[in-house]
Amino acid sequence: MTKELIDRINYLSRKSRTPEGLTEVEKTEQARVRREYVDAIKARVKDTLDRVEIVDADQITTTTAPQSADGQGGAGASVTGQGHNCECPACNTKNGEKLH
Repeated sequence: MTKELIDRINYLSRKSRTPEGLTEVEKTEQARVRREYVDAIKARVKDTLDRVEIVDADQITTTTAPQSADGQGGAGASVTGQGHNCECPACNTKNGEKLH
């Protein structure tokens, strides 16, 4: 996916909203470039998901979150995998199994 492709999609979109609209050739091109864009996004998402590693909940270690100046926990104090043992949806699944 290139900047030129996105620029062309935007140009055709703007032109389609003008009184002159798009020619039949431009409508066909618009459909093609939109499909190309969607396919590129799908490929990126698939690639990202293919790289995700599922970690067994039993293998997650509890770590101490950095403390802020007030001692209340810093950024990430209640991040998934930190073992904060609350009743949030991330902590409890439908079958009661802890996610973190």
